[in-house]
Amino acid sequence: MRFLKALVIGMGVLIVVATTVLIVLIVHRLAGPPVMAPATAGPVLLDEPAGTRIVTIAPAGDRLAVQLQGGGPDRVLLVDPKSGAVTGRIALRAQ
Repeated sequence: MRFLKALVIGMGVLIVVATTVLIVLIVHRLAGPPVMAPATAGPVLLDEPAGTRIVTIAPAGDRLAVQLQGGGPDRVLLVDPKSGAVTGRIALRAQ
């Protein structure tokens, strides 16, 4: 009977300690510093011929896919939003 009483008291203490730790962790995570968006490079200048227009911009992993039309064959540029550099080019061959 003594063993059962000690076991019940021990489990009660364990529940109180675990609940306290959980509450402290939740409060700590909620009160942490806010996540800031990375700084951007500012305006991006695309060196494209006159008459080129942007059709759409879509995320592509950690890059932006910029679809261009006009000023030559249709093409897609991959732009790094952090540096503003063009990291890739996909174009259709003109016939």
